[in-house]
Amino acid sequence: MKARKIRAGGRTGGLVALVSVVLALLLAYGVWAGGVKIPPGRILSVLLGKDADSAAAKIILGIRLPRLAMALLAGMMLSGAGTISQAVFRNPLADPYIIGISSGAVAGAALAFILNLPDIWYGLFAFITSMGSAFLIFSLSAKKGGADTASLLIIGVAISAFLGAITSFMMYLAGQDAYRVMIWTMGYLGSASWPRVALLSGPLVLGLLYFFYRRHDVDALLLGDEEAHSLGLNVGAFKRRLLIIVSLMAAFSTAFTGMIGFVGLIVPHAVRLCIGNSHGRLLPLAAYTGGVFLLLADTLARSLLAPVEIPIGVVTAFFGAPFFLFLAAGERRAGGRQTGVQRGASRGN
Repeated sequence: MKARKIRAGGRTGGLVALVSVVLALLLAYGVWAGGVKIPPGRILSVLLGKDADSAAAKIILGIRLPRLAMALLAGMMLSGAGTISQAVFRNPLADPYIIGISSGAVAGAALAFILNLPDIWYGLFAFITSMGSAFLIFSLSAKKGGADTASLLIIGVAISAFLGAITSFMMYLAGQDAYRVMIWTMGYLGSASWPRVALLSGPLVLGLLYFFYRRHDVDALLLGDEEAHSLGLNVGAFKRRLLIIVSLMAAFSTAFTGMIGFVGLIVPHAVRLCIGNSHGRLLPLAAYTGGVFLLLADTLARSLLAPVEIPIGVVTAFFGAPFFLFLAAGERRAGGRQTGVQRGASRGN
């Protein structure tokens, strides 16, 4: 056991170092890249507080840095929400995007757009509708031993289709603004601003702190409801609280960045394969890696066909769809055996 913990700690440190190097490279490139190429010396001068009134400062401080920050925060929220969703449903495919929670957030945010409400209401409306979706999915898929993969996917597809129809109707009502809504639903970070970054920061910090504080209880969920109850955990109430926070994080991320899929599916699994299933390590590192992953996806979206920008949801789906098929095939082969999430708990990490 001690040797296993040492190996896990070594892998954790190595993964943190690798992700940090990638983050530094992406931040450097993100500040420099764009329609206007700014010399490195000028960039450094702006970051040090000089040339505050120059055009370069307005581009870097007002456009590029908010976008980089938005990508990091949104990726952390999506990955953190995906990690906890998989624990709540005890299913490796329980990503907010796949099971329909994000579709609920899109419908709520689209309603706020139609009503021409301030930014904060985008997040609040998205939170209400995504939370409703989450509880509906949870109640319909509830099953002893965890949510059945087939049932979870069928319910998720059905709810997503229904909410998608509502969103399409609101796009129709938007008239000439329908194109803006459509681009946003495909994933878009071009509207990033410091006020919106601030709005994302609150739910992110609240969610990650709560999840980390209850990390041992989240680990207990992986043992099964009966085992968790025997350890003194009120399983039903705890899962509902987790779903509320998951909905909050997914909602605010979706409200300001659109429908960005598969981040909460790919990243938690990749990190879990490296360091195990203990949420004391998994949760913070999955969130950190998710932020860097979405920043990488946004960098590719801006760069591959520049000056044309690819919707970021297209880029994440390019990586995520094959990964989803791989996981779904693995679950089908596993049959009645434990899922990957459950196996991590039974091995004791």
